[in-house]
Amino acid sequence: MGMPDAEGHGPPDGLPGLPPEWGRVVVPDDASALADEARQVRRELRSRRRGTGWRRHLGLAPRADGRVPLGLPVLALLVSVLITLTGLAAVTWPRSTRSGGSPTVLPYPTGTLAAVGPLPALDLVDAGDSPVSLRSLLPAMIILVDACACPERVTEAAATAPTGVTVVTVTETPRPGTSPVPGVRTLADPAGGLRSYLHLAAHPGTATALLVDRAGTVVRVLPELGPVEAYRADLAHLAA
Repeated sequence: MGMPDAEGHGPPDGLPGLPPEWGRVVVPDDASALADEARQVRRELRSRRRGTGWRRHLGLAPRADGRVPLGLPVLALLVSVLITLTGLAAVTWPRSTRSGGSPTVLPYPTGTLAAVGPLPALDLVDAGDSPVSLRSLLPAMIILVDACACPERVTEAAATAPTGVTVVTVTETPRPGTSPVPGVRTLADPAGGLRSYLHLAAHPGTATALLVDRAGTVVRVLPELGPVEAYRADLAHLAA
């Protein structure tokens, strides 16, 4: 074992001065006695070197002048961008449906039950380009056939309409020479006044119908004219 200094707590002779807060220092005669401490010190040094190496590669190692490494702001910005992109992908990524991948199709609206409002004072034209006031034909079922002639639907409506209710078909331009359905008045609306009033675009293969009472109130709109059972009761009430 090593020997302390003359006062029993200092370093042995020949050693440089050590800080007094270190206290008593004992130097063993055999260096192998410090093997455990040496291994622990080496492990700590290797661990520090590895950590410093990774921080140096990533640009996170502290600088000698005390300034913040450039890698820290870059890393924070990269993490923010990744989080934002992940959120956008989660919102916009298409979701598969539960019905084997087929999209959900909403049915086209079949009618409006509440009163829409008064029929505008429109003058349409017949096959001879003579003006005809729509209000003079009330009560009426007015069928817009500019996107579909739909003769079967028009024939059903004409056969179901009670006495006193006029069934009118409306096209974009007069069509002379056509054979109208018996009991149906054929008119044209070159200015598109009815479509503008309804705010309904023409859909190919679809006829639109209006049910108007004798006071000129549009009591029902059928954007897609379907089977007569869907509006039979309303058609009967027009004659009341």
